[in-house]
Amino acid sequence: MDEIQRIEQLRKELHEHNYRYYVLNQPTIGDQEFDFLMHELQDLEAKHPEIADPNSPTQRVGSDLNAEFTQVAHKYPMLSLANTYNEQDVADWYESVKKGLAGEDFEVCCEMKYDGLSISLTYVDGKLTQAVTRGDGVHGDDVTANVKTIRSIPLVLSGASGNTENSKQSGNLFAIPAYPHEFEIRGEILMPWVVFERLNKEREAAEEPLFANPRNAASGTLKSQKSSLVASRQLDAYLYYLLGEELPAEGHYENLEMARQWGFKISEGMKKVKTLQEIYDFINYWDAARKNLPVATDGIVLKVNSLRQQRALGFTAKSPRWAIAYKFKAERVCTRLNEVTYQVGRTGAITPVANMDPVQLAGTTVKRATLNNEDFIKSFDLHIGDYVFVEKGGEIIPKIVGVDIDQRPIIAQPVQFIKRCPECGTPLVRYEGEAAWYCPNDTGCPPQIKGRIEHFIARKAMNIDSLGPETIDDYYRQGLIKNVADLYKIEVQQINGDGSRTKSAQRIVNGITASKEVPFERVVFALGIRFVGETSAKLLARHFKNIDALMNAGLEEIQEIEGIGEVMAKSIITYFHDEKNREIVERLRGYGLQMELSEAQTANLSDKFAGQSIVISGVFSHHSRDEYKAIIEQNGGKNVGSISNKTSFILAGENMGPSKLQKAEKLGIKIMSEDEFLQLIED
Repeated sequence: MDEIQRIEQLRKELHEHNYRYYVLNQPTIGDQEFDFLMHELQDLEAKHPEIADPNSPTQRVGSDLNAEFTQVAHKYPMLSLANTYNEQDVADWYESVKKGLAGEDFEVCCEMKYDGLSISLTYVDGKLTQAVTRGDGVHGDDVTANVKTIRSIPLVLSGASGNTENSKQSGNLFAIPAYPHEFEIRGEILMPWVVFERLNKEREAAEEPLFANPRNAASGTLKSQKSSLVASRQLDAYLYYLLGEELPAEGHYENLEMARQWGFKISEGMKKVKTLQEIYDFINYWDAARKNLPVATDGIVLKVNSLRQQRALGFTAKSPRWAIAYKFKAERVCTRLNEVTYQVGRTGAITPVANMDPVQLAGTTVKRATLNNEDFIKSFDLHIGDYVFVEKGGEIIPKIVGVDIDQRPIIAQPVQFIKRCPECGTPLVRYEGEAAWYCPNDTGCPPQIKGRIEHFIARKAMNIDSLGPETIDDYYRQGLIKNVADLYKIEVQQINGDGSRTKSAQRIVNGITASKEVPFERVVFALGIRFVGETSAKLLARHFKNIDALMNAGLEEIQEIEGIGEVMAKSIITYFHDEKNREIVERLRGYGLQMELSEAQTANLSDKFAGQSIVISGVFSHHSRDEYKAIIEQNGGKNVGSISNKTSFILAGENMGPSKLQKAEKLGIKIMSEDEFLQLIED
């Protein structure tokens, strides 16, 4: 067998192993053997670029290159379903179908309603050619490169193209039904519970905002500009509707069963019924059983099974008449509040946490819930020993939504918010306009020190990705680092253990050294000044141009910058009045960090868009979205994500979303083309 033949054989084998592992959950080889085959294929493909295949199993790892999404029109509009929360509405829908079909018998396909991101996949001759998000139902984003990293979505189908009869082998009753030459299949992109919980633990450790639910996490992941990030998040997909000119069966259920044989992940919970009582039985069964599923669900979808009858029933302006979604009610449990503990965040913010008797809720054991702040506690008049109602609902993070006053013990004592930091004992402060209490000891409180170092190394700050929270905690406990400046004196021999970790230690030192090239505005953000976010750091860097001007600025001068309020300005003054902070800044300067805007950045600065809020929409040919955002900021403008009365103008590329266009026209907001914008900058 020559190398070309071996490549084709490996591709076929690896597609099959992916299907068995990610769809059937029935692997036939171990991870090590799979990796060995994958590496062999990668090596052979590198030697033979002339037979590159965009659907090769090697393409699932994704790319680190940024890719702007292109908006494309849906061949068939992706309409939303009418929703209901009660059985009477289901009965009304059932009767309306019966009436619409003039009493003709019909079947209903009952399916799980997965809580993910809607996706439309197009296959031509058994190969995935395009993946498009729902968007506004008429246009969606082309996310093909990202979807190819999801291993439960087949890149190449099993079976053959053409009609079923031609594809069957003579006398073989178990031949896979043929798939159409071209068809579309729709479904949901999902983040499994185990991945979601792991991701939120990582974000919590890094003090990043937690994802509210797996749907938000899946959506944010799929819209990432780096397909390698998408691959690392281990998304899943369930498919639930087939469209095309030459579908193999007249029944929706039957088509999905064939799609299952082609390699698609189809729900095992799908069932075909005839009576209203059977529908109720299905709903009641899954209202309890769904808690054991590996992915989030929020209801049941009911569809008339016959495609002919679906066409006869037709559509309203917003949804099909032949389908309806029954939404499960948010699950609520009652449990005992035993204690309130307090956590100290990176910025010194004190977060109260309810510690409760463990209780099962939406598939997981819940024993802790955030109480947000002192005002939240007072709003419920919380007492230790109270029986509290806890919900997840759409928000997967547990939250207390009420108190059963009737069960309050006579001796229960009201929750009293602490007055001193639980870590260092410093009296807490509450800043004007803030709901949270803070520990002001930012240079001596251990969680704040470690949190500031973790913030400093973050991707949007100094981007030292070879370090992580656990490593920072280890170095802190060893006494290697007490502040961010200490990172730059770390040497390989200090962190290579018994000598067996020299390679990883060198990578860490190299990452720290490389961070010295990070531009000034990100250094300002990395310092971790309370209330100074990524955008405000850019405003400060642009205005003051170097660290000395910023350190020595007065309160009034800082407040002159649009977007910098009194609270933030006072926080900046307080930070630089602390000699420990000034000493850290001077050490960082001595280690070679960028403490002023580069000449190129300074040369490109202007106030052309000062005070203007600008929306960017569409696909551009001359620069990327990120480059246009940078140009707007360099010229004093503010990038905003949504259109409002305060929007100055819209920088519009190709395929601007129709909903944005309509809103802009309604509000009378100017739409500026890419060429007009560049001419304005040049002038």
